[in-house]
Amino acid sequence: MRTIRPLTLRRSWPWLLFAAVLVSVAAFTYTWGWLGQVQYWADEDNFDQAERDASIWLPGYRAIIQAKPLKDLEDDETSDLTYNPETKTLFTVTGKEPLLVELTRDGEVLRRIELVGFNNPEGVAMLSNGNMAITDERRRTLSIFKLGPVDVELRAIDTEEFDLGYSDSGNKGFEGIAWDPAQQRLLLGKERSPTAMFSWSSDGTQDLAGKMEPLPSDELYMRNLSALSVDPRTGHTLVLSAQSKLLLELDERGQPVSFISLFGGMNGLHNSIPRAEGVAIDEEGTIYMVSEPNLFYVFRKEKAADPS
Repeated sequence: MRTIRPLTLRRSWPWLLFAAVLVSVAAFTYTWGWLGQVQYWADEDNFDQAERDASIWLPGYRAIIQAKPLKDLEDDETSDLTYNPETKTLFTVTGKEPLLVELTRDGEVLRRIELVGFNNPEGVAMLSNGNMAITDERRRTLSIFKLGPVDVELRAIDTEEFDLGYSDSGNKGFEGIAWDPAQQRLLLGKERSPTAMFSWSSDGTQDLAGKMEPLPSDELYMRNLSALSVDPRTGHTLVLSAQSKLLLELDERGQPVSFISLFGGMNGLHNSIPRAEGVAIDEEGTIYMVSEPNLFYVFRKEKAADPS
């Protein structure tokens, strides 16, 4: 009878080395994210009270609506969120069944708009005068269009479409998008491989000027980038990461200012946000989030205590 012998050390060492490399990479990625948050926390101490008052200052926020299911979207996966100051409503997109969905600021569904010809809409942004933008991750496109108050269907062929490139990105493409009216640009965020931010000159209409330009992203200590939003009061940018369970504030130069963790027990959250995929902020500074599959959150800044 033939005896089956265990692999010798010489034959098995390549597999052991490969496993060690995988463990090291995973440990580095996990540790790097946590070390980044420690760095953010340390940086917050460098801001005096006047600078904090002039920023969004995320540590002052607490969850006031948590994990509210979005009715009629039970079978869909919400992704991204944007605020329309003209209608005082929010918009999100869904990927399983491509939809643009209008919401109240309390998370009630107002309107479902079918997205015909879209494959995997992941990002949505409000521009000016009723213009909106949607990124389609699988088609690698940016579509700009004007949405009417009673529209229930939007066809991709009727929009102004722009190629975002990165043809090999697969399901790691552009998820974040926001319009920055002060600097007249669209901000775009690539989810991962690499996680990065870009800008594209925009006056808020259906025209874009020049080409998409990379922005410094070295201090984005995030495992992925899920969404972007620009605060109309300060011009600062909110950057959301689902995998890192982190919301980060950047100033106009792209430098970190403040952050909050989206784990349970932090900032008034009873439980961790499962997978935060969208963030928006209104003119009053209230922050809204959506999480897959269909959960809605609201964060509001606590009022400072009266010193008297």
